[in-house]
Amino acid sequence: MTHILILEGNTPDICAAGNRGAAGFEATIGALDASIRCTVLNPYDGALAVNALDGMAGVIFTGSGTAWSTDAPEAAPQRAAMEQVFKSGLPVWGSCNGMQLAACVLGGAVGASPNGLEVGLARDLQLTDAGKTHPMCAGRSTSFAVPCVHRDEVTALPKGATLLITNTHSPIQGFAYEQGGVSFWGVQYHPELTPARIADYLSQRDGIFTEKKYMIDDLLAAETNADAAARLGADLSQTQLKPRSNELANWLTHVKTKAVQ
Repeated sequence: MTHILILEGNTPDICAAGNRGAAGFEATIGALDASIRCTVLNPYDGALAVNALDGMAGVIFTGSGTAWSTDAPEAAPQRAAMEQVFKSGLPVWGSCNGMQLAACVLGGAVGASPNGLEVGLARDLQLTDAGKTHPMCAGRSTSFAVPCVHRDEVTALPKGATLLITNTHSPIQGFAYEQGGVSFWGVQYHPELTPARIADYLSQRDGIFTEKKYMIDDLLAAETNADAAARLGADLSQTQLKPRSNELANWLTHVKTKAVQ
């Protein structure tokens, strides 16, 4: 059995309110491959133990609903956890905040998107030339759309990183970094989340998503109603489990392959 460690990106109080970044991964990984076992730890609860990675085949860093960016002092526990994980040489995945975290730790930069929030589905995602041949993007043809919700974005790639996916809202939508013993794949969007889960976020009364609440009904129906999916910039062939989770599924295959080498 393949064992994956999921590192929660939300603080304990956010998790207690029902927003666990790990939950989407647990559900989607379980649906994709029931043979994979997941363990969840939260760096905001305390530093990773020295033996926390023992027996793990890969590590996931989730998204986050924190008010701060991954380069802020408050995110130091997450950065320390990622530095520890990178030293292990294990394959690492990051969604949204997880990708931004990797960019910071590896020497890139993040910041609030000048285009504002990208919420609902990340639309018209395009593969770069490198993305067309990278195993993370196997099975993709441009253009595609995937559930997303983010304020910040990667503004500068780490030196040596490879840009794989882009769109007009956030030019760095996916990258890989594979050098110096580090194996990282990540995306700005959320292949682990259903459109309905994005609707849950928009329904919360935190103020940030007020202008996007019109999307809620369409997100709730996007997996079964072609018109709703189209209004969000997708079609029904893109909102189902396997298409939306394509990059994550490819990473899981990558992890399992490396585990038996």
